[in-house]
Amino acid sequence: MKMVMVTLSASMESFLQLISALLIFALVLLLTYLTARWIGGYQKVRMKSKNLQVIESLSVGNNKSICLVKTGTDYLVVAVGKDEIHPLATLKEEQLTDVSFLNEGIDTTVSGESFQEILGQLKDKMSKK
Repeated sequence: MKMVMVTLSASMESFLQLISALLIFALVLLLTYLTARWIGGYQKVRMKSKNLQVIESLSVGNNKSICLVKTGTDYLVVAVGKDEIHPLATLKEEQLTDVSFLNEGIDTTVSGESFQEILGQLKDKMSKK
C-alpha cells in the first residue's frame, strides 16, 4: 500500500510540474505578445508625421531602394542604401502619374446605403453570373 502512495505522489508531482511549465510558457508568450503590440503602437505613433511621409518604396537590390518621400508640398525621390541616402530628384504633385495615395485619409466608402442593400446587390450580381 505504501508503494502505491509513493508512485501516486510521484506521478502527481510530475503532472504538477508539467502544468506549471505550461503555465509559465503561456505567460511568457502572453508577455511577448503584449510587448510586441506595445512597441508596434509606439513606433506607429512615433513614425506618424505631418510633414514627412514615405509614399512609395521600390527595392533595387540588397539593402538598396528608391523611395518617394512627401516633404511638405514637395516630393523627393531618394536612393536609400545600407549606410547612406542620396537625393535623386524633386517633383511637384503635377508630375506624379498616380496620386491615389492622396485619398487614403478620406473615407470614400461611406454612402447612404445600408449593408443589407449592398449585400443584396452583390448577391444579384453573383446570381447573374
